[in-house]
Amino acid sequence: MPDPTRTEADEDLLPYPAPPVVHYAEQALLGALLLVPERLKTIGPLEPEHFANTAHSALFAAMRTVSPPAPEVHRTSPVWPNQLLDAAQPQARALTASYLHTLISVCPTDAHAPAYAQMVRSGHARRVLRRHAGLLAQAARAPGPDPAEAVLTRSDELATHLDELVTAFPSHPGSMPRTPAARRPTAEPSAEAEDDERMLLATVTAHPDELLRMRWLHEGDFTNPLHAALFTSLTALALSGAPVDPITLLWEAQQTGLLRDGPGPAEILDLLTCPVGAPEHWGQKVLQRALLRQAVAVADRIAALTADEATTVHQLVIGSRRTLSALSAVRRRWHEATGSLPRTPPPRRPAVSRPSPVTSVRPAARAGPGPRAPARPGR
Repeated sequence: MPDPTRTEADEDLLPYPAPPVVHYAEQALLGALLLVPERLKTIGPLEPEHFANTAHSALFAAMRTVSPPAPEVHRTSPVWPNQLLDAAQPQARALTASYLHTLISVCPTDAHAPAYAQMVRSGHARRVLRRHAGLLAQAARAPGPDPAEAVLTRSDELATHLDELVTAFPSHPGSMPRTPAARRPTAEPSAEAEDDERMLLATVTAHPDELLRMRWLHEGDFTNPLHAALFTSLTALALSGAPVDPITLLWEAQQTGLLRDGPGPAEILDLLTCPVGAPEHWGQKVLQRALLRQAVAVADRIAALTADEATTVHQLVIGSRRTLSALSAVRRRWHEATGSLPRTPPPRRPAVSRPSPVTSVRPAARAGPGPRAPARPGR
């Protein structure tokens, strides 16, 4: 069924898909302000960039710069719409006088302008959060000289944005997001990851005392389940004070059922040959890869939350912070592994006094990597 509120000129104003409800809220708000310019004083903090539609953004920017006529002039003459059109058209050539009339006609009532403005702010918050998630995923996937630093910087920016949303959007009952978590496809471990994990197992078996100083490395950091299970067996031997060498590890693997329907003894012994370098170096490489994987998982989850239009901004904050805490847990171990100190977070903005203060959200943990270089392989 065609939408009577969308004219041909309106379609030209949509160079990219916009959330339908946000689009209509933007139209209603602009229509209200065209009808009653004095409503600009009642809509609260709103910026042109809060609008998803570029033409709407240009029109609102004009409303903030062009002084409206006196009320008696506005009631009898289209001076205000004409002035706005002249000011906005250089930035949005698709704007026409007929579209301004469309905006006025689709506004249910100008008295609801503050509610429409809050919808526009919510849509902008959702888009910015989605953009932060995309930047986090990009940092984790893009090669670079220090991918961990890039990921932690992006996660700090994401956490800062979540802090800002807390003061802008009040809490409400039923704050937990209802969006189901998507089943992530299991990625095949890369050849480089396999090699790093094999070198770690070989060097730790040759230097088991180093393992006791690597409590920051966990079984879940490995990409290969066999390597993870062998690391668990190595850790159990080291913690119990038992002798550690390829044969004792092979025996431990058999006792834990790892050889049942799994690799043969020769395959495990082959993994432990040729230990080269320092265990700490290979452990840091394994942990860094786990940090990047966790960053991608966090970004994917937040993107899924923002794609669910039934999720409110406060629910987005709750769900995003809970998701981000998983990355914070890995980054704490990364700081321990590299000896880096958490960077001091920027000063928190004072909370804005609101009728419904947020009391159920705790600040997201943030800490950045320090300048210390990772361990180098021995020669």
